[in-house]
Amino acid sequence: MRNILDLSSSEIEEYLREIGEPKFRKSQIWNWLYVRGVFDFHKMSNLPKGFRFRLSEDFKIELPKVSAVKTAQDGTIKLGLSLQDKNIIETVLIPERTHYTQCLSSQVGCALGCTFCSTGQMGFIRNLTQGEILGQILVARAFLKEIKAKLKIRNLVFMGMGEPLLNWDNVKNSLYILRDKQGFDFSYRHTTISTVGIPRPLKEFAKEDLGSIAVSLHAPNQSLREQIMPRAAKIMELDELIELLKSIPLRNRQRITIEYILIGGVNDSLEHARELNKILSHIKCKINLIRFNPGPDIGYAPPEEEKVIAFEDYLRSKGQIVTLRKSKGQDISAACGQLRAEVSNYETKF
Repeated sequence: MRNILDLSSSEIEEYLREIGEPKFRKSQIWNWLYVRGVFDFHKMSNLPKGFRFRLSEDFKIELPKVSAVKTAQDGTIKLGLSLQDKNIIETVLIPERTHYTQCLSSQVGCALGCTFCSTGQMGFIRNLTQGEILGQILVARAFLKEIKAKLKIRNLVFMGMGEPLLNWDNVKNSLYILRDKQGFDFSYRHTTISTVGIPRPLKEFAKEDLGSIAVSLHAPNQSLREQIMPRAAKIMELDELIELLKSIPLRNRQRITIEYILIGGVNDSLEHARELNKILSHIKCKINLIRFNPGPDIGYAPPEEEKVIAFEDYLRSKGQIVTLRKSKGQDISAACGQLRAEVSNYETKF
């Protein structure tokens, strides 16, 4: 029996045609699932009783289960989610002044093996389905409602476990539902995909205008990128990636986010800052600097604070738009590059 959360808009419409139900039933079903958060067909009260029974015979509503919760001192919440095959993924809720930003996973583990990333040390297990991607949001919403949280989820970032563009079909299908006004109705400005740069899906994502782009660069030259991001550097050489970013069509106020993790003694010198400014000089971008967050068994150190300031000041002096991201959730290993999804690491279990 198929999980209805795995169905696209066209698949639901085709199903309705086959059983002789009107097309508007799709918007009713989506409203119950994605707006009201009701996960029992029999409780969808504006649907005919016979149709509700037919849905329950033909489909299931399958969500990840919250297996563990960690809450940081700054209010960041990390949820360990158990999937039907007992694999564990992590999603993170980051509190802002008026809302939460949810960090979504797209894979169990990651195939890229970036040397500074805890998820990369897990290796790749499998892709998440469309329903498992959407289910992270539905479960997080239900969790926040249960704890009577004052803030709601407004921003979504595909920056959790996995490389989203290596699971492009499922990520793309989930994005259509996230953007659909009858679905989640998230704005493109509030939906961001973070990628190391996978050529074909990156071009398609930009062309479809499904959200904002964040590129995990982390090195200003090819040789250093090969050292710290060996598989990503082989997929697309840095020069090729930069040329692709130059060609991406952007809206008037839209910019590409360049993510750059500062690793102590590796990529944090003024010379690295000069190289970075040079390769980005013709790209409409903003640079998001991130202090390296040490994870278990990762042999790197955080940067010295004076180097961080010097790096940031140099880029600003050259007219770059620079943000130094405040790492939230470090005390619960929920910061950038720390997601690993080992249930034994959790203190609170349900």
